[in-house]
Amino acid sequence: MYMSDEKEEQPLVSKIGIVIDLILSFIVFIFLGAYVLPQHVPSDDSFVVNIVAFMTSFCMTGVFWMAVNMFRVTLVDFQRSKKS
Repeated sequence: MYMSDEKEEQPLVSKIGIVIDLILSFIVFIFLGAYVLPQHVPSDDSFVVNIVAFMTSFCMTGVFWMAVNMFRVTLVDFQRSKKS
């Protein structure tokens, strides 16, 4: 249970994990901004609807990105503790 100075086999954050998270976040950004959020913007101007929807999608995608990263780190840590 003590932290050792030995190098762990699997890092908590890997480059491939970051790339996968970024790709997933981009997909969520487009999905939210193009399909989910525009119907919730109270405007008749399509330009304003798209701007507000994608600005909101940007914030929601940031929360999604943090949640996915926290899940990945927690999963790797759980797998490490399960091995020992």
